[in-house]
Amino acid sequence: SANGDVGQQTIFEYHQEGGRVWARYSGPGVLFGSLVAASDERGALDMHYRHFAPDGALRAGVCSSTPVELPDGRLRISERWQWTIGDGSSGESELEEIEP
Repeated sequence: SANGDVGQQTIFEYHQEGGRVWARYSGPGVLFGSLVAASDERGALDMHYRHFAPDGALRAGVCSSTPVELPDGRLRISERWQWTIGDGSSGESELEEIEP
């Protein structure tokens, strides 16, 4: 979405233990970011994220994410998110795993 800070060059490093998921991320629109999420029995994620924008501003939001396994074994995550700091706008994003 145009009102988001994440772009094609943003890299996420996800980890999971049971239903707990966390990640760090960075890219041109994000100096440093982290997120935590709870996974339900279907794998859907209820997520909270925070990051620093390049101008040093703290940004935060919530996100509902749905992972889908692609034919080649990689994951695609479809996200619906909303800022909780700032204008409260919302958007959609898709993330694709680089390596399975």
